[in-house]
Amino acid sequence: MHQELYADGIGEVTVSGTIVRIDLVSLSPSERDHANSPKPVFRQRVIMPVEAFANSVELMQKVLQGLIDAGAVKKTPVAPAEAEKHGRSVNGSPNFS
Repeated sequence: MHQELYADGIGEVTVSGTIVRIDLVSLSPSERDHANSPKPVFRQRVIMPVEAFANSVELMQKVLQGLIDAGAVKKTPVAPAEAEKHGRSVNGSPNFS
């Protein structure tokens, strides 16, 4: 039997030399933020070489495009003012400024 892990998302991606660390987060059942929403809390870290990360991003982009084409996911554009309010570029990830 293989062990599985559920994550609500990625909390942070850190690149150190040739290694990429991806922190997976889940919403806490007990911890709340200032808006009383569940706080994302660290669950587990995926560590891989940069080349493997680049290959996985390419694969995820293909899967995402398939989900968009099937109508399972809809792209919602981020307004430039909203992106800047959160310190992000319009085309950037929330993990990078």
